[in-house]
Amino acid sequence: TASMEAAMKGGRPGTAARPVTSSGRFVRLGTASMLSEPGGPFVNVERLDLRKYAVRPALARVLCDYIIYNDHNMKKALELCALATQGNDFTDWWWKARLGKCYYQLGLLRDAERQFASSLKNQGMIATVQELCKVYLRLDQPNAAIERYSAALVAHPGDASLLLGVARTYDAVGDAEKAMQFYKSVLLHDSSSVEAIASLAAQHFYTDQPEIALRYYRRLLQMGVRNTELWNNMGLCCFYSSQFDLCLSAFDQALQLADDDSLADVWYNLSQVAVSIGDLALAYQCLKIATSIDPTHAEAYNNLGVLENRKGQEDQARAFFRVAQKEGDHTFEPFYNGALLANKLGDFQEAFDLCSKALTAYPDHTESQELIKQLRMQFSML
Repeated sequence: TASMEAAMKGGRPGTAARPVTSSGRFVRLGTASMLSEPGGPFVNVERLDLRKYAVRPALARVLCDYIIYNDHNMKKALELCALATQGNDFTDWWWKARLGKCYYQLGLLRDAERQFASSLKNQGMIATVQELCKVYLRLDQPNAAIERYSAALVAHPGDASLLLGVARTYDAVGDAEKAMQFYKSVLLHDSSSVEAIASLAAQHFYTDQPEIALRYYRRLLQMGVRNTELWNNMGLCCFYSSQFDLCLSAFDQALQLADDDSLADVWYNLSQVAVSIGDLALAYQCLKIATSIDPTHAEAYNNLGVLENRKGQEDQARAFFRVAQKEGDHTFEPFYNGALLANKLGDFQEAFDLCSKALTAYPDHTESQELIKQLRMQFSML
């Protein structure tokens, strides 16, 4: 009957019947964007309504850093930063700095420069200065970076990170003398700066002072640094400072700690030691091991070509030089050595082409300049 059907549709007496709607289901779906899925991202950023989070300062900052550093979604981070900056009346230095970081990652360097400079007007933070100087270096304006660092050092005298930034900039433009001065200044304020110690050690090594470089590297060992590069450099310093008893043990430590990315370089440096002591067979084996680990190691192929040429294996030497030229077009040695071999075999045109490529890679190479002069004289006599 009708009364029975009405009773069945209604709720039980004493209870509150919920209308037959799906609104509850929609409410639950509204929060699903913050839930992670098995195998998916922790937060599905694409489904977020960023306007809701931009008005909540603490949550917005955490979410912004998550999007930048974990999700690497710079477009969404830029959208959130723009909304939050607008909500703070364009006066919050933190959001301007994050805007600059987003623009920097997207390659919009001029926009990044404006945002970082605006952030510094609101609050002179050291981290923002460093970010702005990175922009200047990307724009190939090292002088602007140094000026900005110098201005920040006036406000923050003796800050090791700023001094380190100046040293890196001078190092990048090839002014080794000023770079070393600032690296030493870094150590005056932060005696445990690994980068400053390692940079000073490398500079002393390349200026024919391996004994002093070895002292710096031993200091790094005392500080607890243990890696392949350190032991490799110590081995080279020990060898060139005639401490042969320590040289091979240092290289042994380097080989034990080496991974696939650095193992070939260690074997290559061992081959240099073997060449220096006259053991060419050992040098050849080290170079073959280096090329078996890294088939793109141009320097190893170049030295294999030199050793084969010494044996009189000219065809094999030429093959090694060609591989080195293909894998290391930024180096000049394979092209110069190939030019010498081609000149010896009477292939003057190939020698001229290779010598020109060597001078393109290193215009001040005296031997290449002399060889190309000889080749031009021979061409004029033909």
